[in-house]
Amino acid sequence: MKKPSSPKPDPTVIFPKTGGDTHTAYLQNVVKHPRIIVGEYTIHHDFKDPTDFEKENVLYLNPENSDKLVIGKYCSIACNVKFIMNGANHSQKSFATFPFPVVAENWGLDQARQEAWDIEGDTVIGNDVWLGFESVIMPGVHIGDGAIVATRALVADDVPPYTVVGGVPARQIKKRFPDDVIAMLLKLKWWDWDVQKVKAIVPALESGDVKELKKLLG
Repeated sequence: MKKPSSPKPDPTVIFPKTGGDTHTAYLQNVVKHPRIIVGEYTIHHDFKDPTDFEKENVLYLNPENSDKLVIGKYCSIACNVKFIMNGANHSQKSFATFPFPVVAENWGLDQARQEAWDIEGDTVIGNDVWLGFESVIMPGVHIGDGAIVATRALVADDVPPYTVVGGVPARQIKKRFPDDVIAMLLKLKWWDWDVQKVKAIVPALESGDVKELKKLLG
């Protein structure tokens, strides 16, 4: 008798945990803002309501700017992580830090002027990234695949793949693996595999065994 296939993980649900747990959500099914892009199976935990992510966690995503927040697949975003977008950046090259374009209508000024902001570009979070409790990600930061951001870290600079950072401002604490293992993981890119194939290799991914990793690479 043929063994029935195991169920495929459902990426369309909001709350993947059973038993009425509404504190962990698949973020892709929560966000609606066109400038927040989230990959499949990325989870967000919040002790209150993870469905409030756009309002509570992504700050200063102003309509005057065009920057995006791009988050990869299989990321883990803890409670109270904050993404500070370019709308918070008062100009440093101006003689006044006051953002006159923000109050342009009230002052009768040209609203098209953009000198109120220093634009740092899109904020990009790679795949399989873990952002710890109450960490803060500044505008334009790129965080590489497999990186870990420690609790309450303030990330103002790019983070290389598979690197642990922490502190205010965040600094590199360590690489998670030797360079050759990191290279293998970046070559594997398991997060781009079909979800059933990912499910089949979960024991190998969880093992931390380099021999198992080499088998996955064939």
